[in-house]
Amino acid sequence: MPKLTVKIGSLKFSNPTELASGILCNGALLRRTATEGGAGAVVTKSLTNERREGYPNPTIVGVRAGLINAIGLSNPGYAEFLRHELPLAREGKVCVMVSVAGSDVGEFLRISSAAEDSGADGVELNLSCPHVKKRGLEMGSDPELVHEVVKEVKGALKIPVHAKFGLTDRLTDAALKAEGAGADAIVAINTIKATAIDIHARKPVLSNIYGGLSGPAIHSIAVRCVYELYEILSIPLIGSGGVEDWQTAVEFLLAGARAVQIGSAVAIKELNVFNKVARGIERYLDTCGFKSVEEIVGCAHG
Repeated sequence: MPKLTVKIGSLKFSNPTELASGILCNGALLRRTATEGGAGAVVTKSLTNERREGYPNPTIVGVRAGLINAIGLSNPGYAEFLRHELPLAREGKVCVMVSVAGSDVGEFLRISSAAEDSGADGVELNLSCPHVKKRGLEMGSDPELVHEVVKEVKGALKIPVHAKFGLTDRLTDAALKAEGAGADAIVAINTIKATAIDIHARKPVLSNIYGGLSGPAIHSIAVRCVYELYEILSIPLIGSGGVEDWQTAVEFLLAGARAVQIGSAVAIKELNVFNKVARGIERYLDTCGFKSVEEIVGCAHG
């Protein structure tokens, strides 16, 4: 429906829902997320230079208001994924963003360039993984490094470059640096570092001890981050964190996001969550007299 169409820079999403990275790991499932689930766009699993097995089980634990996961960025390596899985994902006929998790500037550039050559609609730089050392959150906490990574990747690619950040005390500084380096959009936020203790075994549940908390527990924090970033940035925002229904999605849109990523709800509910959220947003727009999603982006700001 035209009412639900949103533009994220040069990209057009059929509706403002996007599958978050790391939830579904192969091309056939990414295709189903679009064709059966109704997602407006999808993001692949984060890809690294070499194959990663990830952490041993247990890697996921349910907690009171969400999930904690420490998968360890398991993936077949970028070359294998781009060759065999990306073509399947693109059959879904929605924007496919390739998530990139580099350990240095060169790795980000290498994988991003390969993604463009393989037909990706854009890349999402994972500057926010909270449980893998020397990747993700550590990089996203360094505004100067963020600027260097984004500048190098953006300077080499023609497709859009999105930067995904986690919760750090330098989030606004890093986001401003990403914008200054040419990022086309900011995604906020990734999971938050957390742990769970088995009170009977009297030890941490996850093999890695620490993981990333997702789901309803982080939603209000994520909305706050988007609200703050909207006040200082001029590029589009994509909200991520605890979206499980149309109400939580609309909250992000009012805070300033132009689209929302959905992750944990896919595992907890069903693939059709994208359709349900999109239809709920549409009903909200009709009820309130708005003609498009674009009209409510940032409405919560004075």
